[in-house]
Amino acid sequence: MPRIVLSSDHAAIALRQTIATHIAAQGHDVVDIGPTTPESTHYPKHGQAAAERVASKDCDLGIILCGTGQGIMMAANKVKGIRCGVCSDTFSARMIRAHNDANMLSLGARVIGEGLALDIVDAFVSTAFEGGRHAARVNMIEPATD
Repeated sequence: MPRIVLSSDHAAIALRQTIATHIAAQGHDVVDIGPTTPESTHYPKHGQAAAERVASKDCDLGIILCGTGQGIMMAANKVKGIRCGVCSDTFSARMIRAHNDANMLSLGARVIGEGLALDIVDAFVSTAFEGGRHAARVNMIEPATD
């Protein structure tokens, strides 16, 4: 079972906690790095913190949330080695894993409901990268090494 880091901004605390409970019940090792209080906070620092856990291999996958999922995804993708996509449907969640080897999923707490969010998470977590012709394409989107 993969070790999964979760983070969000203030807009998505409740959904993030629901997701953490859901995936922990499936046997995944969950690392929830907060926040835990509803005070306004900045999504970039939470996206980056989770992405750094995945990039360092401390965690295998990451799930991050904000109001739309867009801003926190942009922050996560600034970290070298991260491939994060925003999903609001299960097909996209499967495809970003199977074809793009995404290691992070971003969700918009103000865009999708709890039931759909859990289905998207399940699709993302349970799908493996297919490799093959997709590996060459993933390599094309990786930044050049220094």
